Amino acid sequence: MKLFVILFVWALTISSSIVYDPSPLQDICVAIAEPKNAVSVNEKFCKNPNLTVVDDFLYQGLNIPGDTNNKLGSKVTPVTVDQLPGINTLGISLARIDFAPYGLNPPHIHPHGTEFLIVVEGGELYVGFVLSNQLGNRLITKVLKPGDVFVFPIGMIHFQLNVGKTNAVAFAGLSSQNPGVITIANAVFGAKPPINPDVLTKAFQVDKDVTSYLQSQFWCDNN
Repeated sequence: MKLFVILFVWALTISSSIVYDPSPLQDICVAIAEPKNAVSVNEKFCKNPNLTVVDDFLYQGLNIPGDTNNKLGSKVTPVTVDQLPGINTLGISLARIDFAPYGLNPPHIHPHGTEFLIVVEGGELYVGFVLSNQLGNRLITKVLKPGDVFVFPIGMIHFQLNVGKTNAVAFAGLSSQNPGVITIANAVFGAKPPINPDVLTKAFQVDKDVTSYLQSQFWCDNN
């Protein structure tokens, strides 16, 4: 476990030198909701540096397993600028991902950041990402074991599936304070208001009954 932690901290350190977010020009910019006497940076208001406290730079709770009792069998516990205001403008965030046996973190993208993933305990994770149309939508995939690290480039559709018979835990580092997430199935079939079924029928080349059925489902969110 110590080796995993060392690797994870090292990777976060490296990522901070190649972050996607613009580099800050100030020492700190703790995010606050109240705009009074504050300046907006990266869509967040900065607290007066003289008023910052240690808790602005502290998040506790990633040792607590996430609840995987849902249709997907997974739970993502994010630590972005919304949970840890002290990382505002620093271009990094992270997440804990818990998997039940055969649990899935479904195909999704992070529009604002690259992700690296390290499996720290439990079963084997079948992971992968899909390249762009220009590269033939080639699937890059691997089965990971504890101690393995995998990178998902920014904007690529990617996923993780626990193919083991035991629970699994992974940690992800991302090159943005707010990487964003778009879950493909939820966005396409659960859009509000719904996408015209004619669009989906032609795009997926299936019967209209199929797209109507998919749009009628409850699309689970594991965040």
